[in-house]
Amino acid sequence: MDELTLAIFTLLQTKFAGVRKDGLQQLAAVIGVQVANEEEANEVVGKLTADKVSKFVTEWRKTADAEIAKANKTHEDGLRRKYDFKEKEQPGEPQPGEETPPTGGALTAEQIRAIIREENKVIRDEYASLRAEKTVATRREQFVAKLEAAKIEGKERELMLRSFDRIAPTFKDDEDFNGYLNGVQGDLDAIAQERSDKGLLNHEKPLFGAVNKEGISAGVADYIASQSETNPALTGKEI
Repeated sequence: MDELTLAIFTLLQTKFAGVRKDGLQQLAAVIGVQVANEEEANEVVGKLTADKVSKFVTEWRKTADAEIAKANKTHEDGLRRKYDFKEKEQPGEPQPGEETPPTGGALTAEQIRAIIREENKVIRDEYASLRAEKTVATRREQFVAKLEAAKIEGKERELMLRSFDRIAPTFKDDEDFNGYLNGVQGDLDAIAQERSDKGLLNHEKPLFGAVNKEGISAGVADYIASQSETNPALTGKEI
């Protein structure tokens, strides 16, 4: 989620508290591709009503749930073909307390469900891992943008990037990361101020140098002396 989309999401959460977070995130993404800055985003969000937002989230959730159900069904069908799942009929009803083994080595319905659960868990874990990696990469891009804006280069930049890479996986959520990013901005502003202060201290001396005890600089004194030698001082007319 980029900075503009995050700002829009925050506005939506503030105005429409209680609406599903995932739905507001989707709405923020939709608005984010239609506006150029936060000012335009404020205008759009300001025109939204609770009914419109609720309807959008409901429709999006319906579509998303249908896609998830479709993906799960496709995956389940693939597993059945892969493992040749077949619930074969038994010749007779088992007696109470008696378990009838599957014929022909076929898997039982419970075994099929167990395999599907395990396969789905693997998929969920892989998705969570990919999502975490994407989040870390996006946050690193935001951090690098801060360094670029502050013109942090060389060893100082490398040190700050290594420090970020170590703590990047520890952020609990976007709010935690944004708090960290705000702290970094404060540090970068302080670095810029230090650079400015050093620049003033190392500023070149005035062209004519320091002044003597009469308040005249050495450069000015030399200039006056040279002019006095080439142009004798004027005297009064003899009487």
